[in-house]
This record gives sequence, C-alpha cells and structure tokens, in this order.
Amino acid sequence: MDDVKKIATRDSYGKALVELGGQYANLVVLDADLAGATKTAIFQKVFPDRHYDCGIAEANMMCVAAGMSTTGLVPFASTFAMFAAGRAFEQVRNSIGYPLLNVKIGATHGGISVGEDGASHQCCEDFALMRSIPGMVVICPADDAEAKAAVKAAYEHQGPVYLRFGRLAVPVFHEEENYSFQIGKGEVLRDGNDVAIIANGLMAYEAIKAGAILEEQGIHAMVINMATIKPLDEELLIRAAEKCGRIITCEEHSVIGGLGEAVASVLAQKHPTKMERIGINDEFGHSGSAHELLKEFGLCYENIVETAKRLCHGCDAAPIPSSKLPAGD
Repeated sequence: MDDVKKIATRDSYGKALVELGGQYANLVVLDADLAGATKTAIFQKVFPDRHYDCGIAEANMMCVAAGMSTTGLVPFASTFAMFAAGRAFEQVRNSIGYPLLNVKIGATHGGISVGEDGASHQCCEDFALMRSIPGMVVICPADDAEAKAAVKAAYEHQGPVYLRFGRLAVPVFHEEENYSFQIGKGEVLRDGNDVAIIANGLMAYEAIKAGAILEEQGIHAMVINMATIKPLDEELLIRAAEKCGRIITCEEHSVIGGLGEAVASVLAQKHPTKMERIGINDEFGHSGSAHELLKEFGLCYENIVETAKRLCHGCDAAPIPSSKLPAGD
C-alpha cells in the first residue's frame, strides 16, 4: 500500500497555478519572499509579470491582494500557514473577509509535518482561525490530484478561500483523470457500517490504511475524505452518523477549532453521536522529523485503528499513548 507515488501538495499548488495561469489572464500570484518553498516560483518562471514578491511582509501582502481583487484580478496570496493565518489574521479578517473580496490564500507548510522547523512554524491553529471568519471557505486537500482540483475550484469560487498545503510528500490515491472536486462536498473512500472515519489532508491516507486493517479484524469502517472544512458537508456527515453510530475525526490540526469541532458541532445539534477526535491535543509541537512527529502525536493509522476498536467495543479507556502504539511501516 505504501508503494504508491508520493507528492507534496505544495508542489501540486505550484503546478496548478501554472496550469490555471495559462487559461486565465486575470490570475496573479503574490508571495512573501518564500517562492521557492511555497512553489510559486514555478509560476514566476512562466509568468514573471504576474508574480509579485511582497517581501517578508505578509500582512501588507494580504492588503495588496485585497486591492488587486477589486480591479478584476484573482490574486493567490501565498506564504506559510503560520504567517498567512497567524501573522496576517487581522488583515485577512478586515481587508479580505469583511468586504468578502475574491482573494485566495495559498498556505503551505501547515501542521506538524513541517518537522525540523519546529513549533514556531508548525501551524496547527489555522483551520480554527480561518473558520471563524464569516464567508471564508477552508480547504485541506489530501493528495496531488485533489490539491490541483481544489486550486481550480478556488479560482472558480467567487469569494475568499483558504487553501492549506503540506511540505511532506504524501501518497497519491486519486486518479487525476477521473477525479472531480466540489467545494463543500465530502468523498466516501470506503463504505462501512460500524464506524465512520472522517479525515482530511495527510490523515486521509492514514484513514484508508486503518480502514483496510479494521476490515481484516471484523470492523467495517466507512472512510470519508472531508477536504472542505467550511462549508462542511452536513448531509454526508449525518448520513454517516445514522449508518454507523460512531464517528472518528482525524486531522493534522489542534483538536480545538478544526475538523473535529466542526463535526461535533453539527452532530450535537442535528444527530448526537458517539465520537472521538484525533489531532493535536492542546499542545505545541517541537522540532523533529515529520514522520517521527506524526507517530509521536498519534497522527497515524495505528492510532486510528486502536481508537476505532475502543469505540466499537464500548471501552471507555483512555487513548493509548503514541509511544505504546505498535510499530508501523
């Protein structure tokens, strides 16, 4: 299963911008002196007159993007998630969100898989911050094909969009030629009726692996890729809750304010369901290799399997510490 091709979604972002740039002359790209890392340098090489380096001034970049959008341009403002959602939050809220401008934010290096860059750059709060802005669409694609399709969907959407991309190369499990993406719609990757595992970003593939292992152990898991965190696919979520009666959410984000809380909020109001959230548990990350950190914080298929077994068997025991999880590949 792990022999599949792996591509970082930040690379997908750069390639998608070039493809769309060739189709739409009004697409422009802004960057904050990080074009090599965000991969907008790919666009810059092909369309140098439509790429603007705003320097290490992310807040100002968001305001520049806002102004450009009022002239009919469609700007993609690009930087690390920590700076896009964190440092520039006020400008995103007041200059882009409040007037509901047609700005797209390409945020790379999200989550703890940034690895050695450490806690200061491991943004695990961006979903929560961006979800709180009225009218903001929030998307976290799972692989190369979905990332490219999400960029295209963001361009076609009228209004602000926040797109999160990763630094780590992740498995490509969609077939690009047969894949379509729609904002606000989840995707059933595996059917089941014992527990529904809802994931996004790099956790989607971990959920797929967990689903296969659980099947071998007699637990039939529905696996859902929920790339759009806002607006959430409430119809699919409630259908999964009705069918399975148990929900697990998985995200490379804090359990506070992200996919898990979005799901819990809908279920609490419309279909109360037993659920567990897998994510960063109200703590900061630290420096280390991406794969080691993901295992340490329980963002792995082994933890999903153990959580599903515990949930399905009706055990109220605390989650197994990541250091006690079985060794993975």
